[in-house]
Amino acid sequence: MPRYEAALANGSIYQAASSRPLFEDRRARYVGDTITVTITESTSASTKSNDKLDKSNTSSASITGLNGLLGKSLVGLNYETNSANAFSGKGEAANNNIFTGNMTVTVIDVYANGNLLVSGEKQLAIGHEQEYVRISGVVNPSFVSAANTIASSNIADARIEYKSSGQISDGLVMGWLARFFLNVMPF
Repeated sequence: MPRYEAALANGSIYQAASSRPLFEDRRARYVGDTITVTITESTSASTKSNDKLDKSNTSSASITGLNGLLGKSLVGLNYETNSANAFSGKGEAANNNIFTGNMTVTVIDVYANGNLLVSGEKQLAIGHEQEYVRISGVVNPSFVSAANTIASSNIADARIEYKSSGQISDGLVMGWLARFFLNVMPF
């Protein structure tokens, strides 16, 4: 559990550690300030492959005559081999994700260059389902708008997680026995 201590008073009304100019906007810049993140993430990826391999080999040999040698029983012996290999494979995958919303995060550290380390979590429980949204990253204060908001695309080293737990999300997960056979079966 974090321990909070009151800042020591230096005997005057003005406290330099917590001062803000009178005619200045209220953009976040100190530990404990909040910033609203506008989440507008959209990803799209696709891949396609088509492989084809054909290989064939043919070889033949024959013995027509052996004059003056023992083993004339080999005369007329023919040897032929044929082999053919073919492989054809196709694969295709596509992934599209869109994630939008707003969430307020807290400044948890201020770096020496003035950048802000922010982090926040939101939990939402509806019935037996729980949803979690977590955001963390580094914010350049010059990207923060006058309304104290920032787009998620302007957060450096951003980690945006959306997870859910409950009966519906459990129903979407493959069972452990099916996962075992999927890993063990060669076909």
